[in-house]
Amino acid sequence: MEFNVRRLAADAGTFLSRAVQLTEETFGQAEKTELDAHLETLLIRAESTKHWTEKIMKQTEVVLQPNPNVRMEEFLYEKLDKKVPTRANNHELLGECMIDSGHEFGPGTAYGSALVKCGETEKLLGSAEKEFIHSSAINFLTPFRNFIEGDFKTISKERKLLQNKRLDLDAAKNRMKKARMADARSAAETELRIAQSEFDRQAEITRLLLEGIGSTHAHHLHCLNDFVDAQAAYYAQCYQYMVNLQKQLGSFPSTFSNNNQPAGSSSASVSVPSASPAASLPAPPPSQTSPALNELRSTSGTRKARVLYDYDAASSSELSLLADEVITVSSVPGMDSDWLMGQRGNQKGKVPITYLELLN
Repeated sequence: MEFNVRRLAADAGTFLSRAVQLTEETFGQAEKTELDAHLETLLIRAESTKHWTEKIMKQTEVVLQPNPNVRMEEFLYEKLDKKVPTRANNHELLGECMIDSGHEFGPGTAYGSALVKCGETEKLLGSAEKEFIHSSAINFLTPFRNFIEGDFKTISKERKLLQNKRLDLDAAKNRMKKARMADARSAAETELRIAQSEFDRQAEITRLLLEGIGSTHAHHLHCLNDFVDAQAAYYAQCYQYMVNLQKQLGSFPSTFSNNNQPAGSSSASVSVPSASPAASLPAPPPSQTSPALNELRSTSGTRKARVLYDYDAASSSELSLLADEVITVSSVPGMDSDWLMGQRGNQKGKVPITYLELLN
């Protein structure tokens, strides 16, 4: 008990001495031992590294998860050391919605089938996004967080100890100046030597830790390369998914992709060779290659035809169609061989042959 009381008294005395020294320095009443220029430079670089590491880390979290509520939830689960519940992301939710609507409209119809294919691709995009986020969190965010919560905390602790040792040294110098008696002067000199030794030792420890910031930068550079590689792989994978989807949709009527598009504008920002309208049209049904079609073209007569796909007229000279409806068609001299003249009641206009099945 006696030892603890003495130790407590000594600690209290040291704390009071440091407080007095710091107060006198603040008011310019005491001298202050300055750190060497190299150590000051290392301290500034460490603070800058901590500042920008935190900003980059927080902004990366925003990029990976834009929803602040979800970020907060994930943070709480992490602090509670619990597994974050699995949830569908926006791409996967959109994919499920498209697939459900496609089944509702009928996967046998052009629109329904296209919705299903788009939905499946959206779900693939969602899976790729999850993989990208997981990879980035492990290879990029975790090392940055480890530096803030580990290495820099150690540096801050040792820096605080260095500050205390400097205050002890300056307080010992002041006592040395004020000592008049020989015994007091001898004790002050001994105390000053001890304080100087402890300060130099702590300064060396702090310097070694601060010089390790260079290794931290090298490690973070490696993590940055991993992050860029993950981004490149993610976007390349998404690009490939969309190219494949474009090819699949190319088997549907061309109006699904360009009917509502302004003239002269491109359908996507990526450079993907587009098939010609003729190549994107469905193959004509067997009945259209029969003598009935040749007979229709060689005469001025009319014939009934069933519409195979929905078709939105691209101009006033064309006739919009609905799948499964029956219209009257005829051949007009000089008209392109891929088109017939269609009629529904009082409405007339050009219709593509590939959307029709001639009836007997």
